[in-house]
Amino acid sequence: MSKNLEIDPEEFRVPPGRKVRLRQWPTQVKPFYASDEDYEERLERHIKELESMQDRFYAFNRYALLLIFQATDAAGKDSAIKHVMSGVNPQGCQVFSFKQPSAAELEHDFLWRTTRSLPERGHIGIFNRSYYEEVLVTRVHPELLGAQGLPEESGRDEEFWEHRFTSIADLEKHLYRNGTRIIKFYLHLSKEEQRKRFLRRIEEPEKNWKFSMADLKEREYWKEYIKAYEACLSATNSDRAPWYAIPADDKKNARLIISRVIVDALKDLKMKPVKTTPQRRQELRAIQKLLSKE
Repeated sequence: MSKNLEIDPEEFRVPPGRKVRLRQWPTQVKPFYASDEDYEERLERHIKELESMQDRFYAFNRYALLLIFQATDAAGKDSAIKHVMSGVNPQGCQVFSFKQPSAAELEHDFLWRTTRSLPERGHIGIFNRSYYEEVLVTRVHPELLGAQGLPEESGRDEEFWEHRFTSIADLEKHLYRNGTRIIKFYLHLSKEEQRKRFLRRIEEPEKNWKFSMADLKEREYWKEYIKAYEACLSATNSDRAPWYAIPADDKKNARLIISRVIVDALKDLKMKPVKTTPQRRQELRAIQKLLSKE
């Protein structure tokens, strides 16, 4: 394997404590694969590593892992989750997609609906969109806040968003202290690449279901969304819950980067092998004798 094609996750990690300017972050980088065949082989190696690490993670049962995916439309969140997590045991992994809140969800605070879906120890939870929608979509469309029944003193000014950022940061600190490790991916797509993908969704019948006029309408707010993401990443990035800005114009490259980040994060946990107690070994030997006599 060429060293020139090795992935350093730190290259894509957003530095904590700095204001994010997404214009300074690339939407495309030099591929970490030499050909389509090479891409398949590299992704398969990452998937097998992830599969092996998940078994240890599940058995160790001291941590939970939460993977958050955020992006503009057509950035490739769904396909990244599908390809990268294809080798993961479904018994130890759950995917939740958060779209428009239901009437019941609107009767609670903005963190309630996602908190109910947090992964348990030994499990991997994937949020396809998340509580971050409440500082992204609602910031671009503040009229949506009217349905949340918030008290008048909550306001709608800059302080309001700072309070929401603080609530999110406090939640992530709490989760970290209690064993949940959080990795957040922002798939950084260019406006031109989004245009091309929208056209393919129209031109290819099997992809027509992925596109609607609402998607085109949201595209008109591109600049507003970029500003919202910049504020979000700047305010909620930390060593405990890092953001990774993934160049998303090349879907294959994005999948390789994401899978490398996840595998390395699991390795960093330095999980100890689960040891069998003397009592458990005695029990197993007794079971072995019974089975041998059958």
